[in-house]
Amino acid sequence: MSEAIGALSAMEPTPTRSAVPGRRRVPPSLVAGAILVGLVVLAAAVSFVWTPYDPVKVDASVRLNGVGASHWLGTDKFGRDLFSQVMVGARTTLFVGVIAVGIAVAIGTPVGVFAGMTRTWIGGPVMRLIDLLLAFPALLLAVMFGAVFGASTLTAMVAIGIATIPAFALVARAATLQVMSTDYVLAARVAGRPRLAIGLRHVLPNIGGLIIIQSSVCFGIAVLAEAALSFLGFGTRPPTPSWGRMLQESQELLLEAPRLAIVPGVAIAVAVLGFNLLGDGLRDRLDPRLEDHN
Repeated sequence: MSEAIGALSAMEPTPTRSAVPGRRRVPPSLVAGAILVGLVVLAAAVSFVWTPYDPVKVDASVRLNGVGASHWLGTDKFGRDLFSQVMVGARTTLFVGVIAVGIAVAIGTPVGVFAGMTRTWIGGPVMRLIDLLLAFPALLLAVMFGAVFGASTLTAMVAIGIATIPAFALVARAATLQVMSTDYVLAARVAGRPRLAIGLRHVLPNIGGLIIIQSSVCFGIAVLAEAALSFLGFGTRPPTPSWGRMLQESQELLLEAPRLAIVPGVAIAVAVLGFNLLGDGLRDRLDPRLEDHN
């Protein structure tokens, strides 16, 4: 959330192409983040049509096989191919992230915009409810949801999505307040334009970049949260591959086969780092005041 809020200080109406004196260079963090995220997306996409082996097939004859030509990353304690599990685990991780962030964007952004545009008694209590929601992190919500509805991928997605709503609401409200104080919005209000028209015509286009940045950052948080929930047993249930559960299953073999923990750990690190670098690069790229004068 800090990356998106940091861009608020430079926020102003989106300039036209002619108003920008020179072409801005692509930030290195954006390139690095796009490459790392692209690798995760590629692995997930390819897993729909091909994996070296069935990721859930148990074969005791190849149990704990090392890295080799037949199994590129070896096999786990059940004889399942590790590379195939990582590929399908990427699919699970991205699915959880998309749904969770989608829930947060769909609810948090309208709430934040509404609170920022409404100066009546309604806006204050709405944000107090958002502040109250901050007291319930994703892990705690997942435990509560799991106790009531049972542990599942759906439980993890909903818990992470609800826990992420405050981040989008706070960013959207802060950005909306700044947009509402600009001259062109004041002129639109004096001209008698309805609030809905002002929100659609002026507010949303100007805060869209911040929402995109926040989405990228929160996606990385969702990846980490899903892995943690699966590790604790409140996320994706077996036999569906999950990076977090792969870590959990490797605990008893850390000394005998450390690669069982290293492989999913690296996968999680690559995904989280990629989305954070992507968010940082998007912040630099979408900030209208950052120009390349070199």
